[in-house]
This record gives sequence, C-alpha cells and structure tokens, in this order.
Amino acid sequence: MPDHLNKSVEGEFGRCTKRMGSNSRARTPVRIDRSGRIAKGFAMWRLLFTLLLVALGGVAEAAGLALPESADSAAEAAGWKLALPGWRYEFPRDHGAHRDFKTEWWYFTGNVRDSRSGRELGYELVFFRQGIRPPTAPRPDASRFAVDDFKFAHAAVSDLTGTKFAVESKVTRGAFAEAGAGESALPGERLVWIEDWQLVPQADGTWHLTAKSARLEIDLIVQPRKEPVIHGVNGVSQKAVTRGHASHYYSFTRLETRGRLVLGGSVFEVTGSSWFDHEWSSSALAEGQVGWDWFCAQLEDGTELMLYALRHRDGSIDPASSGTIVESDGAVTHLRREDFTLRPLRKWKSPRTSANYPVAWEIEIPSRATKLRVETPLPGQELALGVINYWEGAVRLLGTREGRELRGVGYLEMTGYAGELRALK
Repeated sequence: MPDHLNKSVEGEFGRCTKRMGSNSRARTPVRIDRSGRIAKGFAMWRLLFTLLLVALGGVAEAAGLALPESADSAAEAAGWKLALPGWRYEFPRDHGAHRDFKTEWWYFTGNVRDSRSGRELGYELVFFRQGIRPPTAPRPDASRFAVDDFKFAHAAVSDLTGTKFAVESKVTRGAFAEAGAGESALPGERLVWIEDWQLVPQADGTWHLTAKSARLEIDLIVQPRKEPVIHGVNGVSQKAVTRGHASHYYSFTRLETRGRLVLGGSVFEVTGSSWFDHEWSSSALAEGQVGWDWFCAQLEDGTELMLYALRHRDGSIDPASSGTIVESDGAVTHLRREDFTLRPLRKWKSPRTSANYPVAWEIEIPSRATKLRVETPLPGQELALGVINYWEGAVRLLGTREGRELRGVGYLEMTGYAGELRALK
C-alpha cells in the first residue's frame, strides 16, 4: 500500500474504532426512509465500507506487497488462490467458506405469496465475505483487532402487490465473533452470520434464514428440491477471457420456501420458491467491463434458467457471458454467449441515483425455441446504499417454448448503471 494511503486508512480506522467503542463494531444498520435519505448509522457504515473498497481494489497491506496491475496476477501475487479449471465440488464442504479466495457470497432470493391475502412478495438476503489478509500472509500481531476480512450483508423485502420496498445493510469486522462463516454446513450450527442475521443448516436438510431490523424481517425455512447445479465448464464460471478471471459458482435453483416476512409492520405468512447462489473467487471486473445483468428464472414447467451478461463500457457484451438451463429432472446444459440474446425493452429512472435501469427485457434462446419477456411489477427495487448502488428485484416471465406458453418467476440483478463499479477493478 502506498505510504500516504496507508496512513490515511490507519488514521480513519483508528478514529472509527474509538467511535465504535471497546467492542470495535458497527451496531446500527443502514436505514433508508421513503424519501431516500440515509438514516443514522450510515456515516459509520460508509467509513467501514470505504475500507472494504480499498481492499476490493487489490491492496495487500497486510503482506506489504507491491502488486502487478492486472487483477488476477495481483491477487495471486498477494497470496490468494484463483478460480481455475479443475475444481471438484464436494458437499457439504463447499457450502462453507473458502478463505483462500478473496471474495465470497451466499445469496438467497425468492418469490413468495401470503397464505391469507394472496399478496405477492419478494425477498433478498445475501452475506458477503471480503478478504483483506490472505491466509498465508504474516500477521503483524496476535490482536483480535487485526483485520482478516470484512463481513457485510444486505436484506430486502418487496411487496409486489402493495408496491412497497425496504432494504437494510450490515457490516462488521467480526473481531468478537459477532460475524463469521463456517468451514462446512454442520446441522444446527451457523454457516454464515452477522449478529442476528444468519443462515443455519438443519438436520432434516432444510436451511433456516433470519434477518431482522426495525423496518423488515425475514424468517424462512428453505428446502432444496434439486441437487446443486454447477455453473460454467470444468468447475469454473468464466468472467473474462484472461486466466483467473472466473469464479467457482453453484446454485440451488429451486428451494421450497415457507415462513414469515415482515415489511413496515405488516406480517405475512408465506410460501413459495427461492434460489440460492454461492460463489467465490479472487478476481474482479476485467478491463473495460462496467457491470453486469444477471437473471434467474423458475419456470412453471419445472425448468430453471440462469443468465448473466457482462457489459463493456461501449455497451457490448463480453464473450465470457454465459448461462445455464436446468431441466425438470435436474439435467444441466451450459449456454455460451452466442446461445442467447438479451434485449432491453423499457427503462426506469431512479429518483435517488438517476440511474436508468432496464426493468423489462426479452430473452431468446434459439436452440430451445424459447422467447421470454421479463418484467417487474415494482420498478423501485434499487438498493441505493450510497457507496455502492445496484438494482435487484423480483420479476415475472411470460413467453413461449416450442410454441407452448411458458410462465415463471425470478430475480434480476443489474449493476454499473449508477456509475462504474470502480471498486471491483
């Protein structure tokens, strides 16, 4: 790390520690009111997240290494593993944390319905682990305040019928075990958590998701109905043509879901379907990439679809973009960039960030004679968190496959529309 940057970060981190008190953690989550203003706690969160973004930029301050410019070689030189072909997935081992890799997330999204009113809702709960110190790097001391990684989480609930949306965020260093990630999915033990937001595998094969704040609550049991789906080729999901610009990525593409959602004081007893992604890597956006569009769909014929398109600054789509079709019996087909087309149809302008998000799309997969229109009932599902802003929300799908009508539900994530994700380079 450059000396002036090192001193700046150390100074800010010291002031942050004093303000947080002896336990050195941020207690107050980010809260966004209806006008879009960030409530108390944001200043602290922003400071911690800024330190996180320094790490995302490829700085290996713990090891004191001078890194090459390219993201993959920089990560490897710092001591992080790269996502390379040949990974052999093992479960339940791979449900746990992979600390040799710099970035990791456990990502749940779902579409559910209130059992009493029929109201349609969506939810998102995601836990992130962002490494700062590689496992092989020397530790300056044995203090628990030494930073190995940051843990942060986002939770959101969408009332698609009542057009309401709430989002919360938490971030911490986990110095006092108030946050962490386990090495494996042991029944009854927390797999990943930040305080009372947690993911706990159960002995019967279900997973228990919980997150609670003043504005929203998620308390759900999800049960996989298919085996884990491995995305990509030979164990890696490629994100650019260069070596190491890839991730290890698998999903549970259909999880039966039941439990409770709370939004703005209204309690909903819900059932429906969820999607789970787990992904880990040490790479970042490649040169010229500014963001991505990611789709997951659960279709009424029992099939699922995942697509992602990595966008270049000139609007073109990176050839590493790809997707996966999952048949009703669990069989998997990999889709290359040339196997599908994505066409934006309608945009929504955010009143908070002025970003123009395409909230309606057309997907075409010629080899399957499939054409789908993707739309959201609630355009305002933007996670405007100040430091990083993106759109993630519930969508509906309608179209045809081989001349037969096809419907479904899903989630859409769009990044880079509120400005390039420079921190991920």
